[in-house]
Amino acid sequence: MKLRKKVSLALVALLAAGSLASCTAGGGDDQGAIDQFPAKWDEEITIDVFDSVANYMGIQPGWFAKVVKDKFNMKLNIIAPNIAGGGDTLYNTRVAAGELGDLIVTQKGEKLDELIQGGLVMDASNYYPAMESLSKYDRAVEHLNDGDDGIYGFPTQVSSLQPTESSEGVNPTYGAFVRWDYYKELGYPEIGTLEDLLPVLADMQAAHPTGDNGQPTYAFSLFKDWDGNMMTTAKAPSAYYGYEEIGFVLAKADGSDYQSNLDPEGEYFRNLKLYFDANQLGLVDPESTTQNYDTMFTKFQNGQVLFSWWSWLGQSAYNTEQNMAAGKGFQIAPMADQTIYSNGAEAYGGKAVFAIGSKAEDPERIAAFIDWLYSAEGIYANAGSVMGTAGPQGLTWDLNDAGEPELTELGRQALLEGGATVPEEWGGGTFKDGGSQINMSAVLLIETDTETGLPYSYTSWPTYQAGIANPLTEDWSAKMGGATSTMEYLQANDQLLVAPGASFETPADTSEIETLRNQIKEIIKQYSWQMVFAENEAQFESLRDELIETANGLGFEQVLEFDMANAKLQNDAREAVVKEFAG
Repeated sequence: MKLRKKVSLALVALLAAGSLASCTAGGGDDQGAIDQFPAKWDEEITIDVFDSVANYMGIQPGWFAKVVKDKFNMKLNIIAPNIAGGGDTLYNTRVAAGELGDLIVTQKGEKLDELIQGGLVMDASNYYPAMESLSKYDRAVEHLNDGDDGIYGFPTQVSSLQPTESSEGVNPTYGAFVRWDYYKELGYPEIGTLEDLLPVLADMQAAHPTGDNGQPTYAFSLFKDWDGNMMTTAKAPSAYYGYEEIGFVLAKADGSDYQSNLDPEGEYFRNLKLYFDANQLGLVDPESTTQNYDTMFTKFQNGQVLFSWWSWLGQSAYNTEQNMAAGKGFQIAPMADQTIYSNGAEAYGGKAVFAIGSKAEDPERIAAFIDWLYSAEGIYANAGSVMGTAGPQGLTWDLNDAGEPELTELGRQALLEGGATVPEEWGGGTFKDGGSQINMSAVLLIETDTETGLPYSYTSWPTYQAGIANPLTEDWSAKMGGATSTMEYLQANDQLLVAPGASFETPADTSEIETLRNQIKEIIKQYSWQMVFAENEAQFESLRDELIETANGLGFEQVLEFDMANAKLQNDAREAVVKEFAG
């Protein structure tokens, strides 16, 4: 049996101060093991859901609240550290008080470990025999709780697929998505590599200098909100060649290459040079340095932006039914040398976990709710609105006469036409606002619903594909060899690089590494933006050299060594899980 990992220094301090109610893991209910949950609950309860990934604070509203109330006679009070200022302040405060929540959504690894040792999560072993929907994922549950004397966490985004299969549906997350209607106007010019996008985008912008609202159009419109270890929009194109971020390292999905993000010949500086060159051509929105994501998104909606780094950005903003019917919208460009990064199916689950708080007054009902999240009904409901399912059957979709899942009229309005109002018997309000605020799916949505024989993700349904056929998608398909989806095109052309789903948890920074990183990443971001908007190439190169020198002076090499080791550990884990599931 593995030894339990060491808890964080912060928790040690709390324990030493005697702030926690217990230093041992929370025990299960004294009633003993059960093999079936009650059919209904007579008393209404409200549970606190401490949710590290939620972007909403308060009582769950709308149709999802109605579904949960009808099934469990339960209300969900979402407690979201992302809303309460971010960071670990709210987490630490509630840990110090000895009660984090009744239902907990947190990170596996260090966070879950410290909650178990601090006695803040319950051993759910007594309820597990009754959790029938989870039985399909026993292997993942066992793996997550390996080394623990009990069952304390339940994996999220889990899959029964092979870890070498992509976890994504019809679209990968990353890709060079362009305004296809403008690309068509140009005669579908060849795009051999990343830099070949610039003359194509320049011609698009010259032909269409204003958007649908009459405001200026730009090839690239950038934003700073999501910048972390580096400039997010400069990191993103690295994924077109199979790279992902591990701290200050860009690691290729197959383990064949590891780059420092400050390698002068590496992908990160290549992308900064791309934006610099674009800006010299007048292709970068001058408001990029001051606008936030929401402002940029609105520009996409208004047709003011020509390039999207991610499938979900340009397409969700601009590919409305009306625009697509007119042949307008974003589709992936045929870049000849791309090998796009894609996360493999997480056989052992993703980075987040569900857990039951040790002081929950009705842990049996919470266990039943968690199990429901893995059922077909729970998957459709919990991941509806913004995460990729259509929502609950009978509201936004149903089986047609041929027994195939198909969007209802309300479903088409909600998911394809900008929104819909939900009937009062389903809770009222808008469909979007009433979606689950848990913000975490129990399973990957490319998993197959055994009743329909199709993935939970409605975009994979044949009825959906037929229903959205339009001049835009038909032209794209004809040009792309008859492919019916981006993923089909990439797989057929060997342009997808899948990172095996190993459920790897990157080790936390030491306090020294964290201090160094926090200083260095600010310098990297500052200089990156300056390089994009440099006056000329000489200034660009001077800023690049100054960035490297400054970062090295602050201890960059020490942090890089730490990140490089983690990147290689991740690859080891991937190789191990591929070998394990091949056996």
